[in-house]
Amino acid sequence: MVDFCLLTGTSVEEIFEELKQPGVVEKYLSELPEKALHLGVRVLLALLAFIIGVQLIKLIRKIVKKSMTRAGAETGAVQFVDSFIKAALYVLLVLMIASSFGVEAASIVALLGSAGVAIGLAVQGSLSNLAGGVLILLLKPFRVGDYIQESATGYEGTVKEIQIFYTKLLTPDNKAVILPNGQLANNSIVNASQKERRMDIVVGVSYKADLKRAKEVLEAVLREDEAVLKDKDILVFVSELGSSSVDIGVRCWFSKEDFWPGKWRVTENCKLALDAAGIEIPFNQLDVHVNSR
Repeated sequence: MVDFCLLTGTSVEEIFEELKQPGVVEKYLSELPEKALHLGVRVLLALLAFIIGVQLIKLIRKIVKKSMTRAGAETGAVQFVDSFIKAALYVLLVLMIASSFGVEAASIVALLGSAGVAIGLAVQGSLSNLAGGVLILLLKPFRVGDYIQESATGYEGTVKEIQIFYTKLLTPDNKAVILPNGQLANNSIVNASQKERRMDIVVGVSYKADLKRAKEVLEAVLREDEAVLKDKDILVFVSELGSSSVDIGVRCWFSKEDFWPGKWRVTENCKLALDAAGIEIPFNQLDVHVNSR
């Protein structure tokens, strides 16, 4: 009934007063097809307006993205602004269509205002994510294309998207991880996207092995690897005297793109080189001494 009143512009009291008069029911029945046709036309016009509005929103988003890209804006900023404009324009489109059915925009605004506190409590998590997204764009702890690790969950990967409420990571094994912006803004982040990265591995050799010879073999592995940056420090050193082995630290630098393949290759080559030199890599062992009395 309320919807009918809104569509026809007639109050509930007026309808009941008219129904008391003789012949009113017949009058309404005779006018019903015309009113139904009028309502159908308005619905079709609203649907047409929605379709046109969707196309206009896409066009506006496309223009804004191209303008920001030409201005040299970061990819993350472009994605954030695009998602914000999309949400705002769709809300505006819905309000315009609702007003065409007789719903006043002032009434909608007043309703949203009165329900603001409840809505704020319900979406406080989303609001914190929105604020986190703004902070990420302003402070720039990372950008699209950076490789990061989030400390709270331990998730790591390459940043693919920075949206209004979330950031999308792509892990090395090609899994998509969606992290809330509020979580990223409030926790520690490790950004491993510098041009050069240091590699550290530890190789254990037997206490009976020739320590100087072992260090020479491991250093030769680093010197012979083409991806190792020769202008950076190349170090082979005794890091610890373990319970079952002498632990030797192997340290060098790779470019960002060569880090993981280089680390895996150097680790394998260290094992092969030590085997070729007859240097033992021991496993954990325990010596038991029995006193016989």
